Amino acid sequence: MADEDLATVGAAEPAPRGTTPPEAVRSEAADAARPGPDGTVPTAGSPWPARILIVGLVLAALNLRPAITSLGALMEEVRDGLGMSGTVAGLLTSVPALCFAAFGIAAPRLARRWGPGAIVCAGMAAIAAGVVVRPFAGGTAGFLAASALALAGIAVSNVLLPVVIKSRFLDRVGAMTGLYSMALALGTSLAAAVTVPMTSALGGSWQLGLAVWAVLAAVAVLPWIAALRSGPAVPRPATGAAAHPEERPIRITSSPTAWALAVFFGLQATAAYITMGWMPQIFRDAGVSAGTAGVLLAVTMAMGVPLSFVLPRLAARMRHQGPLAAGLGLCGLAGYAGLWLAPASGAWAWALLMGVSNCAFPLALTMIGMRATSSAGVVKLSAFAQSVGYLISIPGPLLVGTLYQHSGGWGAPIALMAGLMVPQIAVGVLAGRDRRIEDER
Repeated sequence: MADEDLATVGAAEPAPRGTTPPEAVRSEAADAARPGPDGTVPTAGSPWPARILIVGLVLAALNLRPAITSLGALMEEVRDGLGMSGTVAGLLTSVPALCFAAFGIAAPRLARRWGPGAIVCAGMAAIAAGVVVRPFAGGTAGFLAASALALAGIAVSNVLLPVVIKSRFLDRVGAMTGLYSMALALGTSLAAAVTVPMTSALGGSWQLGLAVWAVLAAVAVLPWIAALRSGPAVPRPATGAAAHPEERPIRITSSPTAWALAVFFGLQATAAYITMGWMPQIFRDAGVSAGTAGVLLAVTMAMGVPLSFVLPRLAARMRHQGPLAAGLGLCGLAGYAGLWLAPASGAWAWALLMGVSNCAFPLALTMIGMRATSSAGVVKLSAFAQSVGYLISIPGPLLVGTLYQHSGGWGAPIALMAGLMVPQIAVGVLAGRDRRIEDER
């Protein structure tokens, strides 16, 4: 898996410009031939393919969330247009987690066969096709199928983009990962903020308001095609012993820390998908305009831009990350209390609090990197925590939609959200203890 790279690449910062140490120069050739975490070997090339690849990385990252957050901003119009019940709409908000769990597992195998660059390129094409087709698919079933196609492209790209960064930009991993994270957060908040006003500018058609995001994905395909044609700019699969380094056997399912991390990852993902899928509707039902509700979601998502840099560095300096997990959870509980008591009058404060709470995602990735002593342990822990976590997150948005439909209001759904935050805090404290999975055999 690739998400563990997000938790570990920040540990080693590149040397300042113009101060390359001699030992780095001596090992340059060896590093260039060393396979990356997915079994790929970076190859040298001219500056232009690398620059094209940087553009491709930014454009790809921008496309990893708009298919989700644009739908959240127009959920009411989509439900009315397709005649969806609250339960089906809740199922729709659960599809991202299901696709991330199912298709993300296949990404490393696909990359070994065709190369990460080719799979990311195909992922961007799948996002473009799914986003443009789903509003005009003619019914709920077609909408769900096209959404799954787009989300499959997001899933494989989400897994492989950090691998491309670590394999291709050996001397700029920290800077490129920061650029990738900022672009991802920007795409998330941008789609939430401008989907509603852009829909109004397009004549009020929710179909066009959703389909227009396919243009961004189609543009993202172009630099990846150019990078693939250039050859050296894209990592190629390694073969033989280099692709399969020896690993210490680790029984991941016997580790209490691994299970605590998996549950923590799943519960924070549950909260994130409920927020992306339903928070605008909560505000709209409280009397907030559709445009303002979209901007509020954008504010929530944009909180991840600065905090995704601050939290991992702070967590790395702490022996026990439990207090951070508890603090983020308390922000979530305060936000839910505000949504229940005064959703409209304190909307901006609740959006900020929910944005802070949602930053449990970079904390989870950081803890994954800190709870294992070996690279093999990090890979296994990341794969286990994310696959189990995404499966845990699937029912949450569906339950929220069902409760919303049958209760006729947001009291019961918000109570469920707040109730899930309590075990998230508890397992976050357990996962944050200074332990390593290799010591829990």
